Amino acid sequence: MKFYAVVAVVASLLIGGVAQAQDAEIIAEAEAAAEQWLTLTDSADYAASWEQAAGLFQAAVSKEDWAKAIQAARAPLGAVKSRKLKSAQFTKSLPGAPDGEYVVVQFETQFENKASALETVTPLKDKDGSWRVSGYYIK
Repeated sequence: MKFYAVVAVVASLLIGGVAQAQDAEIIAEAEAAAEQWLTLTDSADYAASWEQAAGLFQAAVSKEDWAKAIQAARAPLGAVKSRKLKSAQFTKSLPGAPDGEYVVVQFETQFENKASALETVTPLKDKDGSWRVSGYYIK
């Protein structure tokens, strides 16, 4: 009986390790998508950032409204001086959003005119399997 308990513990540890490796890979892919998208936003290419966003994002805001909103939010901050990953967490549900595969990525960012900001970028695994940004927030 003890043998089966040991086998069960070893199997659960192995499965847990595989799941953690898969989560790490998912998070890395989502982080890369977030960083690529932020590059567009940082360069004020707001139309391209909308075009590269998730379908959910595009359905929520028009390209023109997005460009106006992000311009109003980002222009007063000035250029990005530094950005450091603070956290990234995988989840399958977010308040006010349909269930799916999301990674909530937070960056500690310093802008020319704001010494300390927290950017939250939320990539979503889109219908085609690609990670695309579904949300962006600066605090």
